[in-house]
Amino acid sequence: MSTTTGLESNQVLLDRVARRRRRQRIEQAIVTWLLRVAALISILTTIGIVIILVAQSVGFFAEVSVWDFLTGTEWAPLFKPQKFGVLSLVGGTLLVAGIAGIVSLTLGLGAAIFLSEYAPEKLRRVLKPILEVLAGIPTVVYGYFALTFITPILQNVFGADRVIVFNALSAGLVMGLMIMPMVSTLSEDAMVAVPRSLRDAAYALGATRFEVATRVVIPAALSGIVASFILAISRAVGETMIVKIAAGATPNLTLNPLESIQTMTAYIVQVSLGETPQGSLEYKTIFAVGLLLFVMTLVMNIVGRWVISRFRQVYE
Repeated sequence: MSTTTGLESNQVLLDRVARRRRRQRIEQAIVTWLLRVAALISILTTIGIVIILVAQSVGFFAEVSVWDFLTGTEWAPLFKPQKFGVLSLVGGTLLVAGIAGIVSLTLGLGAAIFLSEYAPEKLRRVLKPILEVLAGIPTVVYGYFALTFITPILQNVFGADRVIVFNALSAGLVMGLMIMPMVSTLSEDAMVAVPRSLRDAAYALGATRFEVATRVVIPAALSGIVASFILAISRAVGETMIVKIAAGATPNLTLNPLESIQTMTAYIVQVSLGETPQGSLEYKTIFAVGLLLFVMTLVMNIVGRWVISRFRQVYE
């Protein structure tokens, strides 16, 4: 009888294991299909955006030469005579993004070096979330911060006659603060991933902490640092509210950051307010500008992936 009881208990255990395995297979299948659906939605969304941009841009380029669009320096599609030189918008976008890139790389890389090489573990756990809070502030708040706080400071420094209310410098500085957490967080993660043995070897050779950080850790984490910077610049190129509020609405091809400029995203917002008749040539300009912006960010991401694959170092 004990033998029969033992067989029954073994059978119960086998049944439980079989049910658990069936449940795990079902759960795994459900999760797999959910992930596939999510990936498919992302791909279809991207394809839909590209199709809309290209379809609407074809109508625009049927009336405006691609060469004139890409090489013209004057942009006035809403006035007579109409001019469709997008270089003024591209120049304003790159000017603000360049200023933001300098600020974010300087402050973000400095913060990453401090967090990974100098800060104690307890302090790092406190400072890192505080820095990441900057990324969660609404961009419209940053825009008014640049307009009402940074611009008056710039006017006091350079003179109110040289710095107008709307300028590229204030927008670029504040945008650099906004994207700085992206650079600092990703760069710090890349630096922390560098093996401790490389640091110990440098210290054994007599290197100081600063020399270890700049000559060992940064070169070893270069791919992650460059990737974070390119990602932050892509974010800056596509930013809307800061430049709409603080940079102005004057298409101006200039290298002077104290002047008013207009970026590509700010122009799209201006035309999308509803005053431009839908289907008109002026309305189609937002899709042409959007397509060019999409191509610019795509090229940046391709360059970023190439840099990662080219300089990436894998440690065991």
